[in-house]
Amino acid sequence: MSGKPDASRRGFLAGAAAAAAFAVLELAPGVTLRVYAQEPAQPGKRPVRWGILIDANACTPECTACVQACATEFGLVSHGRPYSDPQWIRKVTITDPSTGFTRSFPVMCQHCEDPPCVDVCPTRASFKRADGIVLVDRHICIGCRYCLMACPYEARNFVHEDITDQKPYAPRGKGTAEACTMCVHRVDTGRVPACVEACGSVGHKAMLFGDINDPNSEISKRAAAYGATRIRADLHTDPAVRYQGI
Repeated sequence: MSGKPDASRRGFLAGAAAAAAFAVLELAPGVTLRVYAQEPAQPGKRPVRWGILIDANACTPECTACVQACATEFGLVSHGRPYSDPQWIRKVTITDPSTGFTRSFPVMCQHCEDPPCVDVCPTRASFKRADGIVLVDRHICIGCRYCLMACPYEARNFVHEDITDQKPYAPRGKGTAEACTMCVHRVDTGRVPACVEACGSVGHKAMLFGDINDPNSEISKRAAAYGATRIRADLHTDPAVRYQGI
């Protein structure tokens, strides 16, 4: 089979790039591949950058609705390994020893503007979409785990087991790296990430999703009114996940 793409395939990809941000190809029954294409920026218009604002004041220590929703959405199953089980979002608790001030909040892939995981990936399997969401292409990930070591937020996992009963919108594979996708399959159809939806459904409303590049979006207005903090801002990775109350 020739490695040179034929004209029909080139035409398809060109059309996909012009018509939408992504196209979906069916590789086999129930298994799809999402092909992303970066739309050209319009003059004078800032590109969309999706982000999540987390209010630690509204997040209770005992609540794990966001964690459970993520596991259900992507079929993440525990294998009894506390430190290497697949978990794309986790709850952490911080305490100020001088005052005893304590807060609990979720941490996931921070979808950095300058992601270290992308910088160190030798095959470019780690990449950032035009809208700022950071993903892993499992078709070209070689399992070197450089991204796991480079991530200062410990947000990436490595798949040790064969995967069964996969979700068609989120293929996973043994021997590859993975992390929170900000639920691109939802975002691309106008829905919010599963963790954000779950947080709202239990009444806490500690998570807000939106375009952080749009000053008129609710997420930007709330950050402007009440402030927002980035975890490890000193690293200058510019995370798209922002926090209040920590």
